[in-house]
Amino acid sequence: MNKPSLAGNALETILRETFGIAQLREGQKEVIASILSAHDTLAVMPTGAGKSLCYQLPALYLEGTTIVVSPLISLMKDQADKLDNLGVAAAQMNSMLNRQDEVLTMKHIGESKREIVFTTPERLTDPGFINTVKKNIIDLFVIDEAHCISQWGHDFRPAFLSIADAVTELGNPPILALTATATDAVIDDIKKQLHRPDMSVIDAGVYRPNLHYRVIQVTNHDEKLETLLQLAKNNKGAGIIYTATVKAADEVYAALRENRFSVAIYHGHLTPHERKENQDSFMNGDSRIMVATNAFGMGIDKLDIRFIVHYQIPASIDAYYQESGRAGRDGKAAYCILLYDDKDKAIQHFFLARRYPAEDDIASVYAALQQSHADTASVSFTSIHNVATRVSATKQQIALKLLKDAEIVSQDRNHRYLLQKKDISRNDILSLAKEYKGKSEHNQEKLKRMIFYAQSGFCRWKVLLEYFEQKSDWHGCGICDNCLKPPARPLTSHRRRKSITHRKIQGIDSPHFRIGERVKVPKYGEGKVISSATNQVTISFPDSEVRTFLPSYVQSCT
Repeated sequence: MNKPSLAGNALETILRETFGIAQLREGQKEVIASILSAHDTLAVMPTGAGKSLCYQLPALYLEGTTIVVSPLISLMKDQADKLDNLGVAAAQMNSMLNRQDEVLTMKHIGESKREIVFTTPERLTDPGFINTVKKNIIDLFVIDEAHCISQWGHDFRPAFLSIADAVTELGNPPILALTATATDAVIDDIKKQLHRPDMSVIDAGVYRPNLHYRVIQVTNHDEKLETLLQLAKNNKGAGIIYTATVKAADEVYAALRENRFSVAIYHGHLTPHERKENQDSFMNGDSRIMVATNAFGMGIDKLDIRFIVHYQIPASIDAYYQESGRAGRDGKAAYCILLYDDKDKAIQHFFLARRYPAEDDIASVYAALQQSHADTASVSFTSIHNVATRVSATKQQIALKLLKDAEIVSQDRNHRYLLQKKDISRNDILSLAKEYKGKSEHNQEKLKRMIFYAQSGFCRWKVLLEYFEQKSDWHGCGICDNCLKPPARPLTSHRRRKSITHRKIQGIDSPHFRIGERVKVPKYGEGKVISSATNQVTISFPDSEVRTFLPSYVQSCT
């Protein structure tokens, strides 16, 4: 059919009457125009820029069905509920549906009664679901939070590796991939994983001037928890407190409850019913604070979140920006605070070490394939999983992808595995493992960049923008902690004495250190100051380690 221009009456009517919006924002216009021209498109847009409208508006304009792949059930539910309130026929397929609701939803999808179908990447490996979806004319295939599809992304998830196969089975409709963050490496990898090398990239940038970034250095568990309680008290409005572990989430939740804060909790160890109840409680304002692991928040459309605190350091700047960027979506000032204890980085090192399969893991999966093939021509993932029990399900999926890419195994239309090479050498397995050894090293480097952000005396926004390879024409944002209280500059002795006197008048009695000054710290020895602020001193030591201390721990060598 001949489609009207982006400013045409049909689109304007849908935008105004369905969504109650007078006009599109910059960035949205370009993305929607690309979609309506049937171009595969990757849109990099900051949180709060209206990414969901970029597929919802075309979905209602185009004649067929739009498939939306969402990484989290909470994200899917939030989007589907909002569309339902707008009178848009949307379906969601996930593990929270009971058997009766799942049968009814599949019936509606098979009868083409749903304009938008939300699904998880795992569901796309179900032949029954794919066959039902194929009864529709698929106009658009959307991947929300598309950084998850990249092996270089912060939230790598093996099921995303099968999305390209699902797109092929559904007739290769145009793809729209959406994310708030993507470095050049991630963009290239998304194109590679989707087999779309010519995908158009529309990058709206990541800078959001209403977000105030701050890092508070803490040195022990009690200090951190007390600081958190003070932040929860002093920061008004809705907030999210992120933890790296379920154990920490439970502990923080209990402490907030004990101090009579209005609080809910969200993590993967809760039942689906508990997660739904707690999410609803936070979204509708019954609970002011949500304590959560990174299982919560992706795509959550709550505009009035005034503060986000990270109780433990995330694994990368990508993850930190995604999670902190859920604050201030209404454009008003919001605060993004990281509580940094240098010991917390050990948690992320532990997670990264468990992320990718090593040589022995791949060998175990291959042996499981061989053993299962003795009884049948093709093998299900469940059969492999039950044999290779010492290897986690995530590592099994990655190992199978490596074996498939090397044409050692293949998959049939029912997603069962067939062994193509019955004997491979240890060297063959070693070469497969090397690919993910490089990715593991890359992730360790990303953690170092996150630690640098936490310890840096530079403008927080400048560090974020440089990480995402974006330029700015200013030296500082003027609103982060380092801009508001800049680290000390080298001073003459006269000016330095004046500065110290002024600090004593203000009631600040912590020592002052010059950048480049030689200092010593008990246990660590001598080092050189690389940044100094009122509440922290960052020191480079001869072993190339960079550590940050409270000023009271540091002694001058002069």
